[in-house]
Amino acid sequence: MSLDADVAIVGAGPVGTLLAILLGRQGKRVTLIERWPTIYDRPRAVTMDHEVARILATFGIDANNDPAIEYHEELYYWKNADLEDLQIVDWKSVSPSGWRVTYWFNQPELEARLHAIAATFPSIQLIRGWEATALTENNTDVTVCLQETQELVGDNGAEQTLQAKYVVGCDGANSFVRESLGINIIDKGYFFDWLILDMVPHGDYQVSPAQWQLCDPQRPTTLVPGGPGRRRWEFMVKPGESSDEIAKPESAWTLLEPWGLSPDNATLERSAVYRFQARWAEQWRVGRCMIAGDAAHLMPPFAGEGMCAGFRDAVALGWRLNAILEGKLNDTVLDSYVSERIHHARHYIDFSQELGNIICIADPQQAAERDRTMKAALAARNHEPITGDLVHLGPGVWCEDTAAAGELSTQGIVEANGCRDRFDQAVGQGWMVIGLDTDPADALGSQRLRTLRALDGRAIKIGAPGTECDATDVDGTYRNWMTSIKATYFILRPDFYIAATADSTDHLCHRFDEVMEKLSLR
Repeated sequence: MSLDADVAIVGAGPVGTLLAILLGRQGKRVTLIERWPTIYDRPRAVTMDHEVARILATFGIDANNDPAIEYHEELYYWKNADLEDLQIVDWKSVSPSGWRVTYWFNQPELEARLHAIAATFPSIQLIRGWEATALTENNTDVTVCLQETQELVGDNGAEQTLQAKYVVGCDGANSFVRESLGINIIDKGYFFDWLILDMVPHGDYQVSPAQWQLCDPQRPTTLVPGGPGRRRWEFMVKPGESSDEIAKPESAWTLLEPWGLSPDNATLERSAVYRFQARWAEQWRVGRCMIAGDAAHLMPPFAGEGMCAGFRDAVALGWRLNAILEGKLNDTVLDSYVSERIHHARHYIDFSQELGNIICIADPQQAAERDRTMKAALAARNHEPITGDLVHLGPGVWCEDTAAAGELSTQGIVEANGCRDRFDQAVGQGWMVIGLDTDPADALGSQRLRTLRALDGRAIKIGAPGTECDATDVDGTYRNWMTSIKATYFILRPDFYIAATADSTDHLCHRFDEVMEKLSLR
C-alpha cells in the first residue's frame, strides 16, 4: 500500500506529535509513524520551561491552569550534606516571555493531550505498530519502507511503503533515521548512571522546598515534583553498585525511607536506571530528511531542558516546512534550522554538563572545596537567587548586529481583536513587524508590505491605552522593553524569536530586507 504525505514523521512521542500538529493545523498531509501500539504509560520528562508553555498555549493548553501541569511558588535550592544552601535559582517568577520560569507535568498525560489534539486534524494520519526500515530519496520526495514492529508480530509482519516530500526523524536516541542517513554523533564522553524513582504519594504529601538538589557526596540526590500528585527522586548510582540491584523495588524503598515514604503510603510508579549523556548529531539535515529531539541531541537532565530543546526543534521545523510546502520559501531555509538549533541545543548540553560536574562530586574533599566556593559566592550576593540567561540562536534568519535579535521575544498583556490576553493569544502568531507608537506599514512601504503579506505576515502598531493602535500595551511591557533596547520596531518570527530590531524607518527597511534575504524567498 502506498501512503502519500507532505511530511512523514518517524516517532510519535511529544516532539514528533507536536510537529505533526504544527503542520496539520495548516492543512499539511502528515503521516506519523510509531513503532509501539500505545503511548508509553510511565513518566520520563517531568519539567518544562516558559518557552514550552508559550508553545503549548498556541493550541489551547494553558500551563497555568491545566490539570496535567503544575508550578510552585518556590525557589530551587542546592544544598550540601549539612543542608546548607550552596545555590539558589529563581524558578518561581514569571519570565519576560509571559509564562512562569518552570512547570512540572506528567508526560503520559501530556502526550495523550497532544495526540487528542492531533486527532482533530483530518490531514494527520497516525500509524501505530509500524517501524521504518529504509529510506530512499530522489529529487522530489522520499520513499519510506515500513514493516510491522517485529517485537509485536515476529518476523512475518506486513510491509508497506510511504512516499513523502520530507521526512523528519523524531525517533529517539537510537534513531533509525539518523543512522540510515549516516549522520555522525559527537559524544562528550560524559556518563553518569542515576536511579529514577517516580512516586505517587497517598494523600497530601508536602515537601518544602518543593524542588531542590542535595549535593551530598555520599549520594547526590534530586528531589522534584513529577506533575500534579506525583514526586520524583533521582539518586546517583555510586561506583561499584549494580544498576540492576539498585533498581529493584526493595532497594528503592530503602533509599526512600529518609523521606518518609514506604509501600504503605506511596505507590512506586517507576524505578529505572538511566545513563545521563551529553552528545549531539553533527548534522541535522541530509537533503529532504531531518532529525529532531533526542535523535539530534542528548543532554543530562540537570537543567531540565531535554524535552524543551526537542519542542524548540519542532517549532523551528514547523514554520519552515509549512512555508516551503506552501511555495513561499525555498527549502534551503532548512539549512538555518540546523545552524540555529545546533548552537542553541549545544548551549544547554554544555550547561547541563557543567551542572552535573558540580552535582555529581562523590569525593568528600572535592565536595568540601566545592561547598566552600559556592557558599562564599552565595554570601557575596546576599543569597539573592540567580535567573536564567537569554540563549541566542545560532547564525540563521536574524540580524546579529541588532539589539535582542536571536533571542526569545518579550511578551506582555495586550488588548486586541476584542480580547485582553497575552500577545500570542490576542494577536496571533506568524511573521510580524511591530512598531511602538508608530505604524510599521507606513515605514515599510508598499513593496515590502507585499513581501510581508506573501508570508502571511502582518504589520502591528502597539500603543498606550487610549491611543489608536492595533494592540494596546496594557501594562507597559512593550514600552519598557523597547525603550531598554532603544528600539522603535522589531521583526517577530513565527517561533517567537526576534529577527531584528530597529530605531528608525531607514534602519527597519534595511533590516527587513536583510531578513527576507536570509529567508530564501521564492
